[in-house]
Amino acid sequence: MSKTDPGRFFEDFRLDETLAHATPRTVSDADSALYLALTGTRFAVNSADPFARAIGYARAPLDDFLAFHIVFGKTVPDVSINAVANLGYASGVFGVPLYPGDTVTARSAVIGLRENSNRETGTVYLRSQGVNERGETVVDYVRWVMVRKRDKRAPAPTPSVPKLPPAVMPGELVVPSWLDLRGYDRALAGARQGWSDYAVGERIDHLDGMTIEEAEHAMATRLYQNTAKVHFNQHSERQGRFGRRLIYGGHVISLARALSFNGLANAFRIAALNGGRHVAPTFAGDTLYAWSEVLDKAELPGRSDVGALRLRLVAAKDHPCGDFPDKTGEAYHAAVVLDLDYWALMPR
Repeated sequence: MSKTDPGRFFEDFRLDETLAHATPRTVSDADSALYLALTGTRFAVNSADPFARAIGYARAPLDDFLAFHIVFGKTVPDVSINAVANLGYASGVFGVPLYPGDTVTARSAVIGLRENSNRETGTVYLRSQGVNERGETVVDYVRWVMVRKRDKRAPAPTPSVPKLPPAVMPGELVVPSWLDLRGYDRALAGARQGWSDYAVGERIDHLDGMTIEEAEHAMATRLYQNTAKVHFNQHSERQGRFGRRLIYGGHVISLARALSFNGLANAFRIAALNGGRHVAPTFAGDTLYAWSEVLDKAELPGRSDVGALRLRLVAAKDHPCGDFPDKTGEAYHAAVVLDLDYWALMPR
């Protein structure tokens, strides 16, 4: 019996099974520092303990997307080591902050299976949850991923595709009772605009660009302990569809979020991930630009100090976003690589 694990193929998944993922992770200040070095993120609440404490946090928490990636990375060996591509996200809710010193574990439930028409791959739908050492939810989300089959002749499961809501409802957002924006310093945060200054339908060109270096994307993906071979093994990927390694799509999300600081500096907390699509692959050497659209605004029950913005974040490669590259019908502009829909908290 082999002592090594080749990972799951599509026919190995069973509807409604639960996967307990290995390797608990105690996070540290070093994780935050390295994430900053690899993404350039500048949001004040994740950068300074005094700033975070002034609005109720115990100290500066890890960036919300760093928490997401760490949980995502736990799932890869059991879910997507043999993936062709991660296809999308939905129904993601961010819970308690993740602080240095906390320990994260993750589990997933298989909520849908569908073989693809080529019979060489199938789509697996999962709900994944990361919790801290106290059992408190850090992030809970759905994703779907295309996974290779081991044997094209293996029988297909009865198709089962979950029905997912188009967005997380504002009432489902986690807004901690201890959060108090009266101590929020907009000058230190880097922008004067608050929730009331944004209008539904408004588009924001984030102006700045960031080139992805080969070493940086590989280091970032190792930071997340994401072991998917498409991101690391040039020897095998040279024989693949693109002839080179792919950038982990979650790292593209982080870079786009970091770029969004210029225009959304006071969007201090990711509250929910409504949906997202990696429209096209990204490679080392590509330069990312980003723009955002305000899709909706929500007042939060019992809160006069904080509101929620529903934002669409679009990233494009090698194409500045002053013209807001978008899609016509189902076809995207050739430069677009990411289309993400999320809720963020912002002082009112």
